[in-house]
Amino acid sequence: MIGARQNDLRSRAIRTADPYRDLDVIDERAPRFNQATVGIVSLVAVAGDWWPLLGLMAAQLAIGLRLGRRYCLPCLVYFELVQPRFGEGPIEDSRPPRFANQVGMTFLGTAAVAGALGWMAVADLLGLLVALLALLAAISGFCLGCQIYRLAAQLGVGRRRSPLDRIELEELGLGDLPDEPGEVVVAFSHPLCTECHRLVSSLKSAGRRCLVVDVRERADLARKYGIALVPTAVTVGRDGTVTGRIAG
Repeated sequence: MIGARQNDLRSRAIRTADPYRDLDVIDERAPRFNQATVGIVSLVAVAGDWWPLLGLMAAQLAIGLRLGRRYCLPCLVYFELVQPRFGEGPIEDSRPPRFANQVGMTFLGTAAVAGALGWMAVADLLGLLVALLALLAAISGFCLGCQIYRLAAQLGVGRRRSPLDRIELEELGLGDLPDEPGEVVVAFSHPLCTECHRLVSSLKSAGRRCLVVDVRERADLARKYGIALVPTAVTVGRDGTVTGRIAG
């Protein structure tokens, strides 16, 4: 009985993504744990008029964003205590939750400055806004900052090549497609991304011809085509023209 329990705990502790090395992806439960922490601390700060607590939370987010997950206290608690016990969740692109953390840091920092200047109404409003959005994300999985990032990625905001309108098939080893009927799907993926695997599997099951581009191995192509989110999948015609977007 004890042996079976130990084996179960060991199986839960198996990670496909190292949280401190594979920084381009993240266990999707980790941001929600962090959001729960931010939401609770912010709510306590607003309820008690403890604006310095908002500043400390902003500083913690800034330290984690600048120095990495090893310096993010909620991240350490999740990856060292929670994940080993309950197992790894689905792996996703880390850029949307990172952007959400940047937004939260900005709002919390502004709230702390407002509190220091005596503008308590502004501090309370910003702190309460962060608390409610963070708790909503933690409970429901709806992250407003993540959605803003994804929308910006689809619109091509801040990318050198925007929109994604053409792919040089020769670079992918295909050349043109004179003898191929229809179109090919080009899927930009990451080997650890759970949703990427699901998408590619679904496309192949549907009989679609799918070419997978590993953005970890082909970072040059990811930069060239401005891939700001994985999975990103587009349909491509015989001449390389992008004719539709499936994901991303």
